[in-house]
Amino acid sequence: MDAKQVDVMVADASHEVYVDKILDTIREAAKVRGTGIAERTHEYVTTKMKEGKAIIALCGEDFAGFTYIESWGNKQYVATSGLIVHPNYRGMGLAKRIKAASFRLARLRWPKAKIFSLTSGAAVMKMNTELGYVPVTFNELTDDEAFWKGCEGCINHDILVAKNRKFCICTAMLYDPALHEEDVPKICCGMSLPLLFTILIVE
Repeated sequence: MDAKQVDVMVADASHEVYVDKILDTIREAAKVRGTGIAERTHEYVTTKMKEGKAIIALCGEDFAGFTYIESWGNKQYVATSGLIVHPNYRGMGLAKRIKAASFRLARLRWPKAKIFSLTSGAAVMKMNTELGYVPVTFNELTDDEAFWKGCEGCINHDILVAKNRKFCICTAMLYDPALHEEDVPKICCGMSLPLLFTILIVE
């Protein structure tokens, strides 16, 4: 399989047909890894697509990968979540392309927001580091209760509660745009015109 055959794009309402496949792929990956994952509903993922807050990867009409973003704390923070690549498309750098696209989407929609990620995966940590994220303590993340409520579907939620939300199995990583002001031109230049246009008109 040639990675160039896979298109990475901002998802929209037309991609709802892939939602069940996305959720099944995420659940299966969590079982294989033996790690926790915050469960999301069909309606939740569909809403992210309709709002232009999701990235999907397709090879023709075949699902290849997905992730989504959401703003928290009055748009002071943005979380990138749910990164998944279908087993048939792993090992070709697709996760990195999807992650980079979601990062650019977040930076263009909310240029002043701090972007954070909670992950237990070494590969995601590596991608985050390459994008400029640094490990932080949980108290440096959003205090938006709606975000933390999303962790209730994770098998490790009891640990998070027991530790007073100070730490958990996941590693917290944060990108502070104030420390990377020179990156904005690079982000725009790295976007394809259709993707950039889509991002600019959704706000």
